[in-house]
Amino acid sequence: MSASESGTETPIRPSSENGGSPPWAIGSGRELPGLSNEEIERYSRHLIMPEVGMEGQRRLKDASVLMVGAGGLGSPLGLYLAAAGVGRIGIVEYDVVDHTNLQRQILYGTKDIGRSKLDSATERLKDVNPHVQVDRHELRLTSDNALELFEPYDVVVDGTDNFPTRYLVNDACVLLGKPNVYGSIFRFEGQVSVFDARHGPCYRCLFREPPPPGMVPSCAEGGVLGVLPGIIGVLQALETIKLILGKGDPLIGRLLLFDALALEWRTLTLRKNADCPVCGDEPTVTELIDYLEFCGVPAYEEGPEAADEDVPTISATELKGRLDRGDSLRMLDVREPHEWEIVNLGPLGAELIPLDSLPERLSELDSAEEIVLHCQGGTRSAKALKQLQQAGFRKVWNLRGGILSWQEEVDPSLPRY
Repeated sequence: MSASESGTETPIRPSSENGGSPPWAIGSGRELPGLSNEEIERYSRHLIMPEVGMEGQRRLKDASVLMVGAGGLGSPLGLYLAAAGVGRIGIVEYDVVDHTNLQRQILYGTKDIGRSKLDSATERLKDVNPHVQVDRHELRLTSDNALELFEPYDVVVDGTDNFPTRYLVNDACVLLGKPNVYGSIFRFEGQVSVFDARHGPCYRCLFREPPPPGMVPSCAEGGVLGVLPGIIGVLQALETIKLILGKGDPLIGRLLLFDALALEWRTLTLRKNADCPVCGDEPTVTELIDYLEFCGVPAYEEGPEAADEDVPTISATELKGRLDRGDSLRMLDVREPHEWEIVNLGPLGAELIPLDSLPERLSELDSAEEIVLHCQGGTRSAKALKQLQQAGFRKVWNLRGGILSWQEEVDPSLPRY
């Protein structure tokens, strides 16, 4: 009886047809594991494709991929990597499943709310494919642990939504000589690329410095169409699989832009920057740095919007107490009109003045009044408060945690978004 008939696995070495694998291919020359009869049946639609075949499927089984984040992008990414038969999938994730995740994070269901994302994701991926090894990393990625975490994996896929982590992932991949499959999403637009400093530019060649803090809204603040991370995450999975198979033309040196509203794709050609601080001819970044400080953001805090510690604040409970006592307070909501329609404190006397409109509407305010500003979570209202301070207002307070804190501490009947 042959090895394949018995269900045992016989290692093989990759062939060198067509001159062997391209230089960017993952794991070229490594001894590859065999496939059991059950795996051959499971992956049969791959095996009958000459571009994949038995050797390509063995490459997938031999490969290891680290997913940084298991949210909107990580959900389709993880599902398709597991279904494709990638042998080892690591997941870096420390969050829990929230109601607001379910509109786009298809790894999770209503039953998972309040549960660890890592537990839920592991269970789901093992259900998709029990042959896949899932490595659990329930922690926050930092400069202290990134190199050790990344080192055992062939490919790192960035599914995060903040600039400190993006720069951290990029720099760690450059230092370790690993490809970084990048994706980002916002509202109706997405981006995908493969940053591999050994064969092309890195993320810093394109974005040398991060934007000023608050310049680019987060998905929690600006929103994202639920289907968009599915499109971009699947493209990240596709690029990862191409790197493993050594087939096709990966997005090394190219940035793919997607506009969902217009249903348009654009591809920008990227070039390696000789002056890049991390992958250039004379790099100045030779070890991981403090990326929170580099991006000008405060230390991580809970909640979708972190309050600014440099401005005077008032808690939801304190504000409720003052309102109950009949104190004369003017409450300003600096969110957008469409957010006001979701939930507002209008019945308590709150007024809507969006942040962008505040400078031209200062004449409507009286500096002698006590003013309490609020938004969804505290960030935009902190910016508004600083604008008022610069204009000479002194009796101003920021509602710490915004409407979210009011919903949690005072009135849980209010909708949360």
